[in-house]
Amino acid sequence: MQHEILYQPSYSLLVVTLEQGERIMAEAGAMVSMSPVIKLDAQVSGGGLFGAVKSMAGGESIFRSTYTAEGGRGEVTFAPGSTGDIMAIELRGEKMMVQSGSYLAGAADFQIGVQGSLKAMISGESLFLLTVQGSGTLFVSSFGAIHALSLDAGEEYLVDTSHIVAFDSTVTYSLEKATGQSQGVGGFFKGLVKSAMSGEGFVCRYRGPGRIYIQTRSFQSFINTILPFLPKRSN
Repeated sequence: MQHEILYQPSYSLLVVTLEQGERIMAEAGAMVSMSPVIKLDAQVSGGGLFGAVKSMAGGESIFRSTYTAEGGRGEVTFAPGSTGDIMAIELRGEKMMVQSGSYLAGAADFQIGVQGSLKAMISGESLFLLTVQGSGTLFVSSFGAIHALSLDAGEEYLVDTSHIVAFDSTVTYSLEKATGQSQGVGGFFKGLVKSAMSGEGFVCRYRGPGRIYIQTRSFQSFINTILPFLPKRSN
């Protein structure tokens, strides 16, 4: 399998060339175009009904599309739903944590699961992560450009949850309010009020070693920016 990423970083297009018998799996709806020799199969994500529910909770489709070159060498192109960049990450058996909505495509043999956060659900933040493990190329997408960071062992870094794209599973993380931690249940909800007043929500505190990838724009912030200019709905 060969790939090329065109038109970076704002309107990126992933072009994948498959030899006879090669496959690639992608998020449903990500395909832009393909050669006639490519066969498309759609299947429900792994984990049965529970896995499907978790996928929907994470903002991902419960379906995965597999593209196979059955009539010789062929090409298939993919693009994310919003403007932004695409990055290829090579995995050699390790696990990568991917923010919901940032998974675009990858090796058909990848094992994909979902990991969520109760604290994020309470706060209204979206922090459902896909776990992607195996050997091959993983393609992630972003809203805006992708900024890569490498953390040394024990090094910490804070990232707003709406800017997360992906990170190595060797990187540990904890979810906390942007305005700082408060003690007890009362302190937790008081912290939510403070965060709302500051315009900031939750952040992830990462601790190395490992790589983290963040996007330079937040889709939620973009929505909040244009919302006042949209026509008001009349009753």
